[in-house]
Amino acid sequence: MTTTPHRVVIVGAGFGGLEATYRLAGAPVDITLIDRRNHHLFQPLLYQVATASLATSEIAWPVRHLMRDRREVTTLFATVSGVDANRRCVLIDDGSEVPYDTLVLATGARHAYFGHDEWEQFAPGLKTLEDATTLRRHILVAFERAERETDPAKRAARLTFVIVGAGPTGVELAGTIAEMAHHTLPEDFRNIDTTKARVVLIEAGPRVLAGFADELSAYAQASLEKIGVEVVLGQPVTEIDRDGVVYGGTRLDAKTKIWAAGVRASPAAEWLGVPADRAGRVQVEADLTIPGHPEIFAIGDTVTISAWEGKPVPGIAPAAKQQGRHVAETVKARLRGETKGAFRYKHSGSLAQIGKRLAVIDFGRIKLRGTIAWWIWGIAHIYFLIGLRHRLSVALSWLWIYARDQRAARLITQGSSKVVGVTASPSPRLRGEGRG
Repeated sequence: MTTTPHRVVIVGAGFGGLEATYRLAGAPVDITLIDRRNHHLFQPLLYQVATASLATSEIAWPVRHLMRDRREVTTLFATVSGVDANRRCVLIDDGSEVPYDTLVLATGARHAYFGHDEWEQFAPGLKTLEDATTLRRHILVAFERAERETDPAKRAARLTFVIVGAGPTGVELAGTIAEMAHHTLPEDFRNIDTTKARVVLIEAGPRVLAGFADELSAYAQASLEKIGVEVVLGQPVTEIDRDGVVYGGTRLDAKTKIWAAGVRASPAAEWLGVPADRAGRVQVEADLTIPGHPEIFAIGDTVTISAWEGKPVPGIAPAAKQQGRHVAETVKARLRGETKGAFRYKHSGSLAQIGKRLAVIDFGRIKLRGTIAWWIWGIAHIYFLIGLRHRLSVALSWLWIYARDQRAARLITQGSSKVVGVTASPSPRLRGEGRG
């Protein structure tokens, strides 16, 4: 008698989804991996594409190429529009369906503008390669337009860069843009002094890098200010338009605004009609299954779970990978007629780059800052890249920046040269992708 392999459908080829796929190797399963983009993205280095430090091809890999030796894996380039849990099938936006025995939702997150979705067209966020290349265009075009601008006030606005949100992404963007203006670009322009560019980092909370220890947060703020970033704390942004922002009752004219203040989970909770938190993250059971549906798992930025010493698991890549690993082990255990316990997150540390030779690392008891932390940060990120060629390419790019202050990816490739480069069209609703 022929036994039909267990059908596993994984929605999202981010860190969690890819880890689950890898860890199911050798199990008696047929896997369908669905994503609305054809590549796996190393999101922690996305800001380096946005700031012209790395090329897109250095942090992204075609999913089909990654799965080329896995004959039991079928990759679908498609957009998921919903899940029919009663009939156990995933709904695709073209009207087709993909049946499953086990479903893994690793659908990531999208930008959250706290009820002001109209701000997205003026202050794009950073979640995809398209976001990164759009931001890179905004940043580089700002200097190009300033070079031609004769009105001092308009030139100042073009040379003002506002980043909203002082988490790791906001800090890394602010530090890199400031260093680009102060060290990379001065010799390239004739009519402007790029060192006069203003980089303003606005945070509604009381400190930058709120998830880090107080002393590392203070060091990060001091380091940012030392390299020319203006740090504004305790001042939520109340208005964003084409020409600038308003915070704390103060108007600041700025042509380039970047949103790094919050995210909202993909619509997985809406698909299933299950409880979610204020950010839309699914409230899963201890084993990462959906309440009432033990055959459906949700992981990564899609979920919220207090599995880290009673605290919520952070929305970072290592957490998503651990969850993907747990799901794969649970599926394999079930196929053997066994059970798997609750998911427990093991935190290996928090890292953030501030600028060249500047970073902070929080390992719990051990806390590092400065150049040593920067080297460890770089080695850790290179280690997690896929493939020797990418590791060597990124390492050489960073060494070149370290030695010469030059960024090789300063290409303006999107849109017409007539576009001012200060707004972005709202991103399509994110489905079936992400860090999860």
